[in-house]
Amino acid sequence: MSRGLHSIQYRLFVLFLISMSAIVLIVSILYYNRTTVQFQEKVSGLSKQNVSQTAGLFDLLLKGYDSMSKSVIGNNDFSRIMSTPSVDSPAVDYFNEQAITNILGAVFLSQEDLIGIHVLTDKGKVYNYGNYANVIDPEYTKSHWYEEIRQSSGSMVWLGVYKHSIIDQNENRSVFAFGRPIYDLNNHRQVGIVLFETSSKAIISAMENLKLGVHSEVYLMSSSGEVISSTSQTWDEGKLSELPKPKSGLPVVVENDGNLVVASQLPFAEWTVLSVTPERDLNVELIETQRFLIYVGAALVLVAILIATIFSRTISSPLKRLISEMKQVEIGNFRGSLNVTSYQEINILVASFNQMVNQIAELIERVKISSVSEKNAELQALQSQVNPHFLYNTLDMIYWMLDEKGHDRLGEVVLSLSRLFRYSSHWDQGVAVSLREEIEQTEHYLTIIVTRLEGRLTVDIDVDDTQMNVPLPKMTLQPVIENAVKYGLEPLIDREGKLRLFIEAEDRKLHIMVQDNGIGIDADKLARINTLLDKPEEAATDEEGLEAVRREGGIGLVNLQRRIRHMYGEAYGLELRSEPDVGTTVIITVPCQ
Repeated sequence: MSRGLHSIQYRLFVLFLISMSAIVLIVSILYYNRTTVQFQEKVSGLSKQNVSQTAGLFDLLLKGYDSMSKSVIGNNDFSRIMSTPSVDSPAVDYFNEQAITNILGAVFLSQEDLIGIHVLTDKGKVYNYGNYANVIDPEYTKSHWYEEIRQSSGSMVWLGVYKHSIIDQNENRSVFAFGRPIYDLNNHRQVGIVLFETSSKAIISAMENLKLGVHSEVYLMSSSGEVISSTSQTWDEGKLSELPKPKSGLPVVVENDGNLVVASQLPFAEWTVLSVTPERDLNVELIETQRFLIYVGAALVLVAILIATIFSRTISSPLKRLISEMKQVEIGNFRGSLNVTSYQEINILVASFNQMVNQIAELIERVKISSVSEKNAELQALQSQVNPHFLYNTLDMIYWMLDEKGHDRLGEVVLSLSRLFRYSSHWDQGVAVSLREEIEQTEHYLTIIVTRLEGRLTVDIDVDDTQMNVPLPKMTLQPVIENAVKYGLEPLIDREGKLRLFIEAEDRKLHIMVQDNGIGIDADKLARINTLLDKPEEAATDEEGLEAVRREGGIGLVNLQRRIRHMYGEAYGLELRSEPDVGTTVIITVPCQ
């Protein structure tokens, strides 16, 4: 379990999941906050618009009622009858009653919502008009509404909404009552009042229009703070008095004790309409939005989990396959090739691994071939082994015998041969020698060759002392010079042979040049030799190619190429340049120290 927690798949999964979840959470919170602000602004705007429309509706309704009342008291016949002193005449009373009834009936029929019109004179005379017979409360003069209307200076008195008629004991419907005093136009004294009772449906409907939620409460309050009508059955007048009151007729929207309070004043009736809505009603839409965000967030988290799983696996799966292949390499299986299609970096990593495994396999194969070649060389050395000390001592004895007899030239040849054998017989595998030692060995070799060719060869060695310490594999120059003498200079007949050894430096590389003016090499043969030098390992394993190398005198060059590359790498080695009848140049490239 611990290894699983520390795996790259688990880490990537957790990182991607946390990142996606954090993004979802932040976006959800920002969206919810922004939605809350917009919703509150929207509710506030709609509340103001709603209360303004309702206030306008109340104004139109009350103005209509006011006009209706004026049409009654402003009627000429009604004013004349109410202003005429009463006479003790049943006939006159009858005609007056019929005239007032006709006037009230005309107004009653013109208004669909009227329930009753009651004219109450100071002399105790009552005129009624309604849908059925009226039963007037005999104690109406003692009621507060009667006194309130009488105290009016002539303006309309809006009494409010009642559960039943305030004067007709036979009317149980909810009514909206209002009235105004009646004056004698001749001497401007009050002669009675007119009371109107209409259906309260219009008032209640307008109040219901102000509700913003199921639990909203709407109040109609008079200028003195009394509740004229309410959608609630009970209310606390103390708390209502503490609610904000609108000024200048502009709607007010405030939050009070966890409620949204919307208030507006009705200019015509000097009423105040209040709408109180608890937050639980206002937050219904926000709760729905919150629930929606939770569902969407949960879905997005599940999608994030799925994406994180797929994403982590697309990275970890190729790596797991690569690890499995590495374990195969650990146990010695180098023949597998991993094929992965993934992200560019992983593809590059897999390609590099495949290349590394192939190179390791090739190196192992080369080591096997080198081991076989080494064993064969050891066997040949054992078959032709001669005690080197016996050979050195014998050659030294011949040199001193020739020196005593004055054969200096022959003694010099014997001495060069002795030093040549001594240098070549001391062979430590992989140990490098200096360019100085190689040149000294070459000079001994050339002493023998120049003597043998009897002046047909001149040698020019031009090497700066600062370059004499360059390390080289042992026996680097002799195979090259031997091939130049044997295959290029000895066959010359028409001109003297020249051999030149010099060095050129270029880009942290040294080019050791062995140049002759021999017969040269034709283009096909030169191309074949350079091809074999470019791939010396293949030439060593190819019997047909190896035989071709032997025939063309390049076996020593191929072996030298292998040794140089073994010491310095593939970027270094031999290269041949030649032109028939002009000469050949062998370029030995080694790193510059």
